[in-house]
This record gives sequence, C-alpha cells and structure tokens, in this order.
Amino acid sequence: MPHHRIILDTDIGSDVDDALALVQILGTPSLELEGVTTVYGDTALRARIVRRYAALAGVDLLAHPGVGTPLSGREVWWAGHEGTLHDELEREPVSDEPAVDHLVRRVLENPGAIDIVAIGPLTNIAAAIQSEPAFASAVRGLWIMGGAFAEGDPATAEPEHNFRSDTTAAQIVFDARIPTVVTGLEVTRQVEIRDDSVQRIAQAGPAGAALYADIAQWWEFWSTQWNVPHDPVTVLTLTRPDLFAFSGPGTVAIEPDGEGAGRSVFTPDAAGWVRVATRADAAAVGEEIVRAIVAASADAGVLEG
Repeated sequence: MPHHRIILDTDIGSDVDDALALVQILGTPSLELEGVTTVYGDTALRARIVRRYAALAGVDLLAHPGVGTPLSGREVWWAGHEGTLHDELEREPVSDEPAVDHLVRRVLENPGAIDIVAIGPLTNIAAAIQSEPAFASAVRGLWIMGGAFAEGDPATAEPEHNFRSDTTAAQIVFDARIPTVVTGLEVTRQVEIRDDSVQRIAQAGPAGAALYADIAQWWEFWSTQWNVPHDPVTVLTLTRPDLFAFSGPGTVAIEPDGEGAGRSVFTPDAAGWVRVATRADAAAVGEEIVRAIVAASADAGVLEG
C-alpha cells in the first residue's frame, strides 16, 4: 500500500466525525501524520481536543490553532458541546506555531511530498495560498470533504456545511490549481456507522471509549441512532481509492452568497485539476474505517499531561 505524508486540517469538536477521522489516521500504517491544524471558531479548543485524542491513542502530538473567522464573514456555527466530555482540556498544550505558518513551512520544506486532508471549512488552506505564492504548487494533493455533487438542477442542490461556512475560502482553494479530490455528501451518506460498529469502537481502549461518548453525545444532539462518517470516508479516498469511483478532471465553482451559499457545481474539463468521488463500496468503506479506529485505540498507552 502506498505511503502518504499528510497534514490534517480539521474543525474537530462539533461533529464527532472529525475525531473518528483523526483516530482512523493514527491507526493507518500507510499514513504519516506530519501535523494537525485546526480551523473555524475556537481553534485553540479544537487543538486541545486533538491533543487529548492523540494522547488517548498513545501519540504525542501538538496541534496548530488556525484561523477562527471565515474569510466570507459568515457567523461561525457552534454546537455548544465542543469538548464538554473531556475533563481539564485547558491543561492540554497546543503548538506556538499558527496553523497557516505550519502549513506553509512544512509544504515548502517538502515540495511535492505532502498531501493535505481538509475536513473542515477551507479557511486555513485559503489563507496559506494567499500568504505564500509558492504554496499551492508545492502541495502534492488536496483531499477535501465538502460539497454536494449529485446530478440534477444546481439551483436546488444542497449547500454543504464546510463550503457554506466559508464560501470565499472554498473558491480560493478550488481556483488554486492544486490537484484535488473532493468527496461530497452524496458519497459520504452511502456509509453509516451504526450501533454494532460503535460497540466495537467503544471496547477498543481509551480512545475508543472517548469516541463512544462523543458519538453518543452527537446522536443525542440530533436525536438519532446512527452516524455518517463524512470525514473518515474522505480519508479513505486517499488510502483506499480502490473502494471508490471518481469523475474525470474538472473544475468546481462555489455559490458565494444568498440562500444557495455554499452550493458546489462540478464542471468536467479535460484541463481541470479537480476530481469528485462519485460512488463508494459502502460496506467495505465502513469496515475499513472501524478497523483502523480499533487498531489505533486498542492497547494504546495513555500519555501524561
């Protein structure tokens, strides 16, 4: 299996799927995590949640707090439960190097070698593109969770949270000509994490137990008993592309404002640089997600501090 060096850019702490994706990455031997950057809202709190989950999985990791305010000026959506199940989060350290500085430094130090997995609003990535002209061409590839690309009338398409949260940033990123694979709602919703899989996660060590509690909290928040693992599915488009089908190349446009703000339109173009996931082997994808999470969680030593 190919080896990938990645930076994870995340809005961990609201939807539990970001935490699932982080632990999944820690349980995937083919992924070398070069860093984690946090975005959107209270990014220092999000960085402390990253630190806590990594420690529960036995990994010493300092996350880099990033840009909290969307470039579009849109108000940040905040669920209110972020971090509430994790005691004494204020004790968890975070990196002194801001997220955008980290992204630019690591990518320029390793041109063509680092993939970025972006599973939150794209504000940090856009800020990196704007701050350093060489950044975009030095990124090996960008793997985005966002948008909705089902066939039909674009005027009635569903705006997705990550793109809607910062339409300005999303368009900057899609215009930067970085080789990109984007996974939208029509694919992520093919995969579900239900109670039997959640029980496997819960029994797999300290990180699994913490994930179980956050999953239960998220289910209670939405009055449901299942979870769509949007972000873990996106990770797998990088590590297990054989489990997906993809479009040919093209470009993506984001509706900037109004009622349809965040709607995403993919236009096929042989000279384009974006591909869209179009189908997933749902059963195999779900099993691979749970397997990696369990692998990271099981028998992990918990770090102090």
